[in-house]
Amino acid sequence: MRKILTINFLLAYCVLAMAQQPSQTIRGKVVDEASGAPIPYAMVVLLNTDPLMGTTTDPAGYFTLDKVPVGRYDLRVSYLGYEPALIRELVVSSSKEAFVNVSIRESITKLADVVIKPKVNKEEPRNSMATVSARMLSVEEAKRYAGGFDDPARLASAFAGVASNVASNGIVVRGNAPKFLQWKLEGVEIPNPNHFADLSAFGGGGLTALSSQMLANSDFFTGAFPAEYSNALSGVFDIFMRNGNSRKREHTFQLGAIGIDGSSEGPFRKGGRSSYLFNYRYSTLALMKSLLPEEAQGTSYQDLSFKLYFPTKKAGIFSVWGLGLKDRSGQAAQPDSAQWRYAQNREEADAKQYMGAGGISHDYFFSARAHLKTTLAATVSGLDWRIKRLDNQLALLPQSQNNTSTWNMVLSSSLTTKFSPKHTNKTGIVLTGLRYNMLLKDARPAGQVPLTVVDEAGFSTLLTAYSSSAFRFTDRFTLNLGINAQLFTLNNRHTLEPRVGLKWQRTEKQYWGLAYGRHSRLERLNYYFARTSHTDNQLVNRDMDFTKAHHLVLSYGLNLTENMLLKIEPYYQYLYSVPVIAGSPFSFINLTNQWYLNDRLVNTGKGKNHGIDITLERYLARGYYFLFTTSLFRSEYLGGDGVWRSTLFNRRYLSNLLLGKEWQTGKNQQNVVGLNTRFTLQGGEPYTPVNRAASLATKEIVTDEEQLYSRQLPPAFLVHFTASYKLNRQKVAHEFALKVLNATQYGDFYGFRYNFQDHTIDEYREAIMIPNISYKIEF
Repeated sequence: MRKILTINFLLAYCVLAMAQQPSQTIRGKVVDEASGAPIPYAMVVLLNTDPLMGTTTDPAGYFTLDKVPVGRYDLRVSYLGYEPALIRELVVSSSKEAFVNVSIRESITKLADVVIKPKVNKEEPRNSMATVSARMLSVEEAKRYAGGFDDPARLASAFAGVASNVASNGIVVRGNAPKFLQWKLEGVEIPNPNHFADLSAFGGGGLTALSSQMLANSDFFTGAFPAEYSNALSGVFDIFMRNGNSRKREHTFQLGAIGIDGSSEGPFRKGGRSSYLFNYRYSTLALMKSLLPEEAQGTSYQDLSFKLYFPTKKAGIFSVWGLGLKDRSGQAAQPDSAQWRYAQNREEADAKQYMGAGGISHDYFFSARAHLKTTLAATVSGLDWRIKRLDNQLALLPQSQNNTSTWNMVLSSSLTTKFSPKHTNKTGIVLTGLRYNMLLKDARPAGQVPLTVVDEAGFSTLLTAYSSSAFRFTDRFTLNLGINAQLFTLNNRHTLEPRVGLKWQRTEKQYWGLAYGRHSRLERLNYYFARTSHTDNQLVNRDMDFTKAHHLVLSYGLNLTENMLLKIEPYYQYLYSVPVIAGSPFSFINLTNQWYLNDRLVNTGKGKNHGIDITLERYLARGYYFLFTTSLFRSEYLGGDGVWRSTLFNRRYLSNLLLGKEWQTGKNQQNVVGLNTRFTLQGGEPYTPVNRAASLATKEIVTDEEQLYSRQLPPAFLVHFTASYKLNRQKVAHEFALKVLNATQYGDFYGFRYNFQDHTIDEYREAIMIPNISYKIEF
């Protein structure tokens, strides 16, 4: 009797302990990598479990694993005739179901003839036609990496070949200006999706409007991208939203020093397959007033994003998605003239900004080998930015005005056809209607009546067609071949861009890749419509051509261990047809935020970027990871005066080291403590020396244009840090985090200013350190 009671007591204790240990469900979908068609009856095994947990996919390709203890796992998917796939670092928390999309590649040879190493998801981009210079952007990494701030752009700045500043998330890819980067959402090019976008640098902003609560794993390209990507010169962010949970409702609320946000997802009705997902965020920058620059303390922002998902039995899959933001910033002029240290102290600024993108997408499978995707979308971006300046009598006079809005209507359609395991083709068209309304005025010099630089409203069209094929001659050798064509109807300028990539999987652990691509990008529309008295009031730049480039990249990858990858990529880029001013060292290659340019431009400029990117990455395993990247490069340009010079972005070298460690704590090891840090060392920015005598005489900065970008600032050293503690409870999780951006308080360089009080020339730097203390609850 005593033994029976003891056994019953132990059984009850074990049941109680198991009941107290939080668990969750893993769901997912397995599809063919080439066609996107679902794979039924594929084997799914959750590694790192004892005994192993596993299941198979249903006829629609979906699978479910119930009662998985919280933690991190690797997921292995296999199917007869296909190469196995390995999904690493899958996070299972108590509050939300984990959902993973898995694509597997059909094998060319019989499985009995060759043993194929599982394809690791972190080693491959989502786009199967990418050969080199492509990396999958993991949402989990954006949350975990120090300095990422849940921002895809700041996360990408940790990758090889990418440089950035602290105050702006605009990124320099392999020596190219941030404005040459393209953002895509759900397959459609969108305006810059950052708060306060393009104010300090074209292509950059302060904080992203893309919430990590919304995003699925996406792709980031740094060169020689596949043929489907047009109107991009330096790189592409190809971002996707995930679908909401179609089984149950889940919610997240987060409060932090830089904002509050909430998200919700779930089915429209119980038992249905449709779902919704949305996130809303509002700023609380007032909490950080003492840490921000004076002109940034009046800022506020908000953003909303959503996705509605409607699968049908016979008509395909419909989705409705959208993203929008609204910003306000400004500064007051100093009314006491005795306090005018710099010219900016006399200025009153007010900026209102908005951006939006939304669309309806439809996916239809004619068969398991043919997939048609069509999207009808609209995007909008607008800016109302006015600056006034106090004169010596303390009267506010207009200085500049920027009132612009651009609406784009986009129709995108592509057909992906898998003719055989050896040949897949993707062919598509993109029709973009550009409606614009622009008014730009600027006073030159300060204090004069502002002159109209641009005053234009109208409509034009950018037409794009492409076709790309992947030829897999063997399981180890792939050829990607494609062509892209564009026509800009404003001036009938066109491009024809071949793309080719070769990849050789020499052994299970080693591969080689080689890719070439011709790429191009339109300039901002306001430059096409510039007119002033010194250009005879004519549209002298209406016929301006695309800026173009040749990309050539060699890639080598080696799996040093099961969890460690070494990747080396030497590259060469030759830019041409760059807008320049004849007889001047000016070039659009160095253009950052010069809105009021109205000179006559010619497409005779050139540029060269060449270097080597090295990445050594250890995936998160046994609780720790690291990522080391380093780049050595040169970036040069030929201006309108025919002289080769260093570009503004020629830092020459940059390195990043990311380290992270996780500890499982708690009675059942259900809680997680995480520490992550990032160290960045990059060469200082090139700058133009000041003509001190002329500056002191005129009391304004006069640079020595003959020595443009001939000097270089000291190296920049940055440290970012993240600490987090997550408590997993039954059906709810709490997370406390401290994320510090720029712990070393490095000051970004903005040039020089004349000091009216001391009659000196001062460096203009701002050291912004952002400590974001946050609390998040998921339930």
